[in-house]
Amino acid sequence: MSDLLGPADVRGLASRLGVSPTKTLGQNFVVDANTVRRIARAADLDPGDVVVEVGPGLGSLTLALLPACAHLYAVEIDPVLAAELPATVAARAPGLADRLTVIGADAMKVDAADFPGPPPTALVANLPYNVAVPVVLHLLATLPTLRHGLVMVQAEVADRLTAPPGSKVYGIPSAKLAWYASSRRAGPVPRAVFWPVPNVDSGLVGFTRRDPPRAGVPREKVFAVVDAAFAQRRKMLRSALAGWAGSPARAVEILTAAGVDPTARGESLTIDQYAAIAAVAVAGAAERSEVAP
Repeated sequence: MSDLLGPADVRGLASRLGVSPTKTLGQNFVVDANTVRRIARAADLDPGDVVVEVGPGLGSLTLALLPACAHLYAVEIDPVLAAELPATVAARAPGLADRLTVIGADAMKVDAADFPGPPPTALVANLPYNVAVPVVLHLLATLPTLRHGLVMVQAEVADRLTAPPGSKVYGIPSAKLAWYASSRRAGPVPRAVFWPVPNVDSGLVGFTRRDPPRAGVPREKVFAVVDAAFAQRRKMLRSALAGWAGSPARAVEILTAAGVDPTARGESLTIDQYAAIAAVAVAGAAERSEVAP
């Protein structure tokens, strides 16, 4: 069992390393041992899981996750923190130190080739607020072996990621996450467990990967429809997708063929409907290329 970090431990480590949490990197360190235990339990890890933790910081959550998994990749952009983490684990959980691999990199730039051992199966992280959504989507796109995850994000972001169609906060993050996985709110996280204390609330989002809708329709084609629909979310789809389709008339034609009401708005569509729209557009483009001289 690992020796978890408390508030004094976190501040002492930071002081020794000359580290001050920065807004630029979205750093808010968890200083409450009960919170990291709760996150580790809520992640529902299998003993064989290989975890990716983004932004491990001083190691609070890392120490709680190591006993619950087969291996953990800690992706840390701060070189000082990346260099210190193995020493912290060796001192507080010496029997688990061989389960840790630190990757000093930007999580937005890593891909499968950056993970030198067994492929990752789970993402568990206290994500920097300023990059939470793109990090989750990037890792799901580049690590097809990720089966499930639990991330701590700003409460507002948690609402957006898990919003169903028709919700006021349903948008691009909701639809794109739904392409990869089913998602759920997994509980609130109080501000007082962080150092420094943020001025926003936090929440946990859990996800489980599933097969994408419309096998054979490229993800980028579907996401292009999503981006176009929400770029003008107050407009009916026949207008919002006019630029994407080439004309309002073509947009109506595609929407009708996909079984989608042209007068609907983007916030009412499921990811399956977006995939259906993309499938019609892709099929139409293929037909036109075949008859072209």
